[in-house]
Parts: sequence; structure tokens; C-alpha cells
Amino acid sequence: MANIQAIHSVGQSLVTYLRNTYPAEVAGQAMPACDFVLLSSGELAGPQDDATRLTLYCYRLTVNEHLRQARPDRMSPEQQPPLGLDLHLLLTAWAGNPQDELLPMAWAMRQLYQHPILDASALSPESGWAPDEVVQIIPSELSTEDMMRIWDALEPPYRLSVSYIARRVRLDPDRLLDAAPVVATRFVHGTAVPAGVHP
Repeated sequence: MANIQAIHSVGQSLVTYLRNTYPAEVAGQAMPACDFVLLSSGELAGPQDDATRLTLYCYRLTVNEHLRQARPDRMSPEQQPPLGLDLHLLLTAWAGNPQDELLPMAWAMRQLYQHPILDASALSPESGWAPDEVVQIIPSELSTEDMMRIWDALEPPYRLSVSYIARRVRLDPDRLLDAAPVVATRFVHGTAVPAGVHP
């Protein structure tokens, strides 16, 4: 589980992973120089240029129905379980020509298909991820109508986009118990009596 920085951590970690693994060429084909950026709603709705880049935008957050009652062993019955979230992400290509738009997008889709798991080694540390924690990145079925609604709300002209869901992001409650509650025991203090000696 992680703290409230987890949502930003997933987006930034995914962008960093794609940026760090982006190749100079694939199968002898030179790849266009491409940047990878995590955008806010305001940034995506603002003016855009034709610089070649792939942007990641979290357009929706939903509560994961399977994690609503999941309770780690170290939690007491009085504590609330972690808040389990699914992050709905939009990966968008920006470029001034078809090849620069399609090659990075095709590469990124294949990369996420081949490596759909972000583990603790790939997630940025500020969120306090558990060593065994993973976030799964899966393609999302987003209808053409829903996609157009997103772009209509943002105002810039539609750009080639693919939707994904980052699943099972768990946010810690305010406090977790590290161990079982201590049970009070009455102790009697006195002088120790050697074995075999009767008081």
C-alpha cells in the first residue's frame, strides 16, 4: 500500500519507464526523437505544438470493487481497509507528421503489452510502496463516443489516443498497526528467592 502520492507516482513512473526504455532504432528503423510527459487537465487543454511526444493523462479515478473490503493482516478490525483505486489513463501521440505520430505510439503500445506490470523497483519511492506491491497496466475499452466526449471537454483537436487502466492502487488509511494490540498483564515486583530456599 502507498500514501496519497501514489496516483501521481504511478503516472510519473509510467512516463519515466517509457522514456528510459525508448530505443534509438527498432529492427534497423531509426525512431524519431520523442519525449514522454505526464500532463494535468489544464496542460492538456492548453495550446499544443507539433513537437513529437507521447503524453499521459489521468482522466478518471474509480474505486476498485474487488479491493473495497480487502484488509491486510496487520490491520485491526477497527481500522478502515485501504482505499483501492483504478486509474484511467489516456496515452496520446503528438507530432507534425504521420510517421512521427505512429511509430512512437506503436512502440509504446507494444512495450506496455510486453511489460504490463510496474513493481516496486519501477515505482517512484516517495509513495512508500510495499516491496511486494505491483500495479497492472491493462488496455481499456473506451468507446469512440466516450473518447470524443473527453476531447470535446478538453477543447484541443482530437489526437490519436489509447486508453489504459492502472489497476489495484491501494492508498493507506491514516495509520496502520505494526503488530497485534498489547494485552495488559499484572506483574509483581519483589526479591528473587534462590531455588531450594523457602521463605
